[in-house]
Amino acid sequence: MTKHEAVESVIARVKAVYGGWRRDTTVAQMRADWDQLFSAPGAADIQDVVAAHVPCQWVTAPGADMGRTVVYFHGGGFQVGSLASHRELMACISAASGARVLGVGYRLAPEHRYPAALEDALAAHGWLRAQGVAAERIAVAGDSAGGGLGLSLLLALRRRGELMPAAYWGLSAWTDLTASGESYDTRATLDPIHQRPMIAAMARNYLGSAGNPKDPLASPLFAAPDELAALPPMLLQVGERETVVSDSEAFVQRARAAGATAELQVWPAMIHVFQQFPTLLAEARDALAGGGRFLSACFDAASNRKTAQ
Repeated sequence: MTKHEAVESVIARVKAVYGGWRRDTTVAQMRADWDQLFSAPGAADIQDVVAAHVPCQWVTAPGADMGRTVVYFHGGGFQVGSLASHRELMACISAASGARVLGVGYRLAPEHRYPAALEDALAAHGWLRAQGVAAERIAVAGDSAGGGLGLSLLLALRRRGELMPAAYWGLSAWTDLTASGESYDTRATLDPIHQRPMIAAMARNYLGSAGNPKDPLASPLFAAPDELAALPPMLLQVGERETVVSDSEAFVQRARAAGATAELQVWPAMIHVFQQFPTLLAEARDALAGGGRFLSACFDAASNRKTAQ
């Protein structure tokens, strides 16, 4: 199968799910369909755990260092997605980074609007720290809405004066709930799924009528320079065909201007969260391997700094 055929196969699978949804399709049915689309076991040990009040899962690949933890937030527009739908991806991240993954089952909209997801992210992170896990032994990662939520967590930790984790890795991170990026226009004919009206609708559903899409804790793109400067080393990966390319490009540009260390990788011909298809896409496997090396290097650097103090 050629690269083009592989990508089109992935697109067909995703569109088959989206295409089956109608105005009267319930949120519960959407969530079940999404879980079925992505649910694959992954080569890892799975253990359920309640972190504070938040349902989570330990996902640990063979040989992973139990002293290093990647806190992972799944995507799904804050309305679908789950620990089940992202189990294979978390297993791959554990294997690639050599660390265990704590998948966070944060509350979803419309039942639980902003800031419920952020509250759960803070609770899970606080629980992990209370277990005695040092900040330099924690990294944060997430895809799409979960990628944005991971950045929101870091900004919230900074506002609380807490120590930063060792690193952040975002996969097609949604950083701008205003959907104002130019890529919504320049990539409109290239992205097979995610168009501005859909993104705007998900943002409204998450924020509710009173929510502010420019609140940095909802849209990290709008964080102040001093907040961005405090963030740990970051890697943002995004597919070239995505309408949300600008979310990563603009965030990295602003973070760098503020003095933060941020790397942007735009993967040619790839689509939204292409890393979620490692069995079909060689690029997904390569991106996961690269992200894992990034986290491992950041863990090593943070540990060395701690030892030198």
